[in-house]
Amino acid sequence: TRFGFAKEGGVRSARSLGFPKQRSRARGILRIVPEESTTPDLVERIRGHFEAANRGDWDAVLLSYGPGAVWDGTPTLGTAFEGHAAIRGLWREWCDSYEAIRFQPTEMADLGGGIVFARVDTDARPVGVSGNVRTRGALVYEWLDGLVARVTAYSDIDEARAAAERLAEERG
Repeated sequence: TRFGFAKEGGVRSARSLGFPKQRSRARGILRIVPEESTTPDLVERIRGHFEAANRGDWDAVLLSYGPGAVWDGTPTLGTAFEGHAAIRGLWREWCDSYEAIRFQPTEMADLGGGIVFARVDTDARPVGVSGNVRTRGALVYEWLDGLVARVTAYSDIDEARAAAERLAEERG
């Protein structure tokens, strides 16, 4: 399909990423997450965020963020950043410590209810160092009224999956 998943990049279904079938709390009805995202727009918008971030265009990324959006780095950094200025400052400071940095979303899933899981590989060359640093982590996006309300960054991918699944179930 147009949004199929190859080895890297693309959209994968929630089930293929290890998320189980979900039950609706309200009715106790079994809800099967579709094999292909039925609303790829959130995933595609996030993919656009990564493309803009790779260009260093933070204003383009923040266009989709609500004015009170939170970048929650408590699982990784021990703190959260609220509002565009604080989030932009975090990103700039972080990226300024690298001569080159590239973000590559390798798994993305729209879990419904405005919750998107993204596993991200980062390849970066720190300032003054000849070698690159490669990391893997995950982001859980919470969308509200068409805007990003919160992004939580995790270094533990399984923890991120579990958190995303809980949020999707709560919103389901």
